[in-house]
Amino acid sequence: MAAALTPPGAATIVATTPYDIAAFLRPQQAAALPGIGPAAAHALGRLGITTVGDIADTPLATLQRILGVAAGRQAHDRARGVDDRPIVPAAAPKSLGLSHRFDHDELDPDQHHRAILGLTEQIGTALRDEHQVAQGLTLTVTYADRSHTTRTRSLAEPTAHTPTLGAMARNLLTSLGLQRARVRSLSLRAERLQPAETAVHQLTLDAADDRARDLEAALDRARSRYRSGIVGSAAAYRRAS
Repeated sequence: MAAALTPPGAATIVATTPYDIAAFLRPQQAAALPGIGPAAAHALGRLGITTVGDIADTPLATLQRILGVAAGRQAHDRARGVDDRPIVPAAAPKSLGLSHRFDHDELDPDQHHRAILGLTEQIGTALRDEHQVAQGLTLTVTYADRSHTTRTRSLAEPTAHTPTLGAMARNLLTSLGLQRARVRSLSLRAERLQPAETAVHQLTLDAADDRARDLEAALDRARSRYRSGIVGSAAAYRRAS
């Protein structure tokens, strides 16, 4: 959770005392808690349970009525910092997240979309470099008052194809209706990663899709030969004023 909320190049340190763990967990959105998917977050939100602290304060029996016996127990424990899953050294990550923090609280929707496109390109490149694909995307918007909104959607098929990831990310952003919102930062996370060789790509007769994938492979080779950031979508770069 800390890694998903930390911008690239920064560090978040959570001390191991019960107080410090609670101080980190309680303000987070319910959907940030491992095991709380979009449907569970929606069901909890309808009852005013919107943060991890709210989950921690909700009686176990209530959580089990909302989420089911096993999922309710799991949420109850994890909201209190209890997670009995073993740590597996060098295990493949289950998600990959990146963040963009604006220089100032940003009102311009074009800048929001440009930032999302840049994050999508970085995530797509990283997934392909690691030979992984994502099954879903999560977008978190942090506003000027430090409140958050999180949206998660599943992809039609597991993919690391940047245009597909970008279309989903733009749809998530558009669904929030941020035309008048002052946005401090945007975070995008690729969810439920799996090895690329285990994924199945549905073949199409769309020549444009084939060309886009060939171009993407060529751009990946250029990045590998030269350096990251040498090529990319023009729309992801800030226009000169």
